Amino acid sequence: RVVIWGSNTGQQRADTPTDGGYFSIACGSYHNVALHKDGRVVIWGYNGQPQREDAPTDAGYRALACASDHSVALRTDARVVVWGCASVNQRDG
Repeated sequence: RVVIWGSNTGQQRADTPTDGGYFSIACGSYHNVALHKDGRVVIWGYNGQPQREDAPTDAGYRALACASDHSVALRTDARVVVWGCASVNQRDG
């Protein structure tokens, strides 16, 4: 089960997953990303930059990381997926 606390000024706590099975969590400035044991990526919190835009909806991920307004996940086939804000080319390359 995911437990989150602290300020909610940027809706960081909005839509926090209530089911279990998460083994990795990363936090951006106002959004959070968790990796479920079935390989799904779950993202919640603020979307004003938009941090949640183009987030993956499939399974097959094994690692993840967050920066201020974008996130990165590593697929089991070694491909890297980036989503979120692209204001300074975070998603290029």
